[in-house]
Amino acid sequence: MSEPGAVGTGFISRRLKEMEAKQWYVICYDITEPKRWRKVYKKLNGYGRRLQYSIFRCRLTRRQAEKLRWELEEMLDATEDRLLILSLCEICERHVGLHNRPESWFDEGRPFDFA
Repeated sequence: MSEPGAVGTGFISRRLKEMEAKQWYVICYDITEPKRWRKVYKKLNGYGRRLQYSIFRCRLTRRQAEKLRWELEEMLDATEDRLLILSLCEICERHVGLHNRPESWFDEGRPFDFA
């Protein structure tokens, strides 16, 4: 029998699976200085796909998303630049509106049901 307040192995394994499950993230940024903009662009290009000039979509685990957030914040000037990271749950994924470029949200391993 475990001690009161102890965390069981079932809980830990569920949390690890949650951390390793991938989900979509939409990353938007507004960067005033071109040199910083290029650095952020190159970093995000390695993680995901550009949807618009300063908007990327990435399929990441929570761990990868947190690492990326930390890396981006290290590159940005907190007084001048802005960063927005939106995570999309599975239900939200299904409600992404496709208007002009449906291929932007297609994932080869997992096509979505779009509303």
